[in-house]
Amino acid sequence: MKLVQTQLLKGTREFEIADNVVNFRMKTLLKEEKLTVDLSILNPEPVVNVPFLEFHSRVKCGPLLSLLLDKPNSQEFNAFVDELKQRARQEYSAFAGLKAGSQPESLAANVFEEPPEYDEAGRIRTGKNVEPVIAERVDETIRMLEQHLQAGEIEALLAALKALKEDPENESCLDRLIEAFDDLGPRQGAVLTYAPYVGFLLSENPPGL
Repeated sequence: MKLVQTQLLKGTREFEIADNVVNFRMKTLLKEEKLTVDLSILNPEPVVNVPFLEFHSRVKCGPLLSLLLDKPNSQEFNAFVDELKQRARQEYSAFAGLKAGSQPESLAANVFEEPPEYDEAGRIRTGKNVEPVIAERVDETIRMLEQHLQAGEIEALLAALKALKEDPENESCLDRLIEAFDDLGPRQGAVLTYAPYVGFLLSENPPGL
């Protein structure tokens, strides 16, 4: 599904939902910008910031996608937004290993209705039944990221993961990881693709790790 938005003198913004990602392209007279965002990391509840409707990350972050309100018309805009919200929920559910109707009620309410809640420090609130951090899984995550991504682009995240591996029960190490992931912006999708355990560490009540 595709949405094309044109602004006089400001160029064209194009959004396309393809498989489990959203491809974004902005073309002006001077430059062209391209971006791919993994649907599983999108918060399905957008924020109005006139003149845009913004989709943020499920982890505290700035907007990943900014759509011009009611462009090119209300009908096309609303249809695309509804589809984007639905697909974001579906992809997160698939990513987390959940199936509609099979998860506990407490999980269902969060996955399908509201984004994760944050405490005052901005960290996702975790429940009492959250699985402990497994150092071996963290070590595997570090190796996967170093193998598939440019270490220089995720240096802070790797440092946070290494600190967490050394002290898995330290809450401040998890806070540091969340802050580093927050700063990744659009690179969050690539990290979750090669290291899904990061997503479980950041999610409330990760299932069966």
